[in-house]
Amino acid sequence: MESTSTKNRYNQIMEEVFRRHCTPGAKKVTFERQSIFEVCHDLGIAPPKNAGDVVYSFRYRNELPESISSCAPKGMEWIIMPAGPGRYSFVPTARARIVPSPLISETKVPDATPGVIEKYALSDEQALLAKLRYNRLIDIFTGVTCYSLQNHLRTTVPDMGQVETDEVYVGVERRGTHYVFPVQAKGGKDKLSIVQIIQDFYLCQAKFPHLICRPIAAQFMGDDLIALFAFEQSDDGFAVEAEKHYRLVPPDLISADDLESYRQRSQ
Repeated sequence: MESTSTKNRYNQIMEEVFRRHCTPGAKKVTFERQSIFEVCHDLGIAPPKNAGDVVYSFRYRNELPESISSCAPKGMEWIIMPAGPGRYSFVPTARARIVPSPLISETKVPDATPGVIEKYALSDEQALLAKLRYNRLIDIFTGVTCYSLQNHLRTTVPDMGQVETDEVYVGVERRGTHYVFPVQAKGGKDKLSIVQIIQDFYLCQAKFPHLICRPIAAQFMGDDLIALFAFEQSDDGFAVEAEKHYRLVPPDLISADDLESYRQRSQ
């Protein structure tokens, strides 16, 4: 967790980076990673050990300073996208953060997570990915038979540079169509960002051009409550196509009334 002093230092750095590269009315603001170190030198601020952590902070943990967010086009928010090796761009989007809706009903799923995994999971993100895998939640959510292909896939995407996705599933549906599902998972205080979804889409375009790509995001809402999102691309960018909430429970906590309720949903 970032300290208040670190957050304030990162605000100062990013405000000055943006000021130096932004022009009036700009719809894209591009800067080099090196700019972060130059700004630290000029402002007399101790530079971060990893310049990328400044960018990561504003993607997934903290809101951009008001001096930056107020310069976004009307009705839009800035996100920070990779723009090649050592380069980033502020670009506008209608929705920067992906937040579970409190209005979505829960669906109980018998918890098949092995006890030894529950005992030794080292982080929220890894625990979440394990629960998705052992409970076949990607299959349940998408209606496609899915297989985990690789986790923490790190690769290079044209015009973006290096990107990473938490896990990649491939799947086959009943008509034989093949899908690729890049999955981003967030636990703890980190927030899901549309940046990850955009990166995943272009990663799949580059590496799996013959498969249908359906980016997925997962977020812990509680110890055993998981929100899943599916996304689609439209003329206005990327939008949430589906959202479901799954609660993992012991099998004996799924009642006949629960099953009847789910049966009614499917009709």
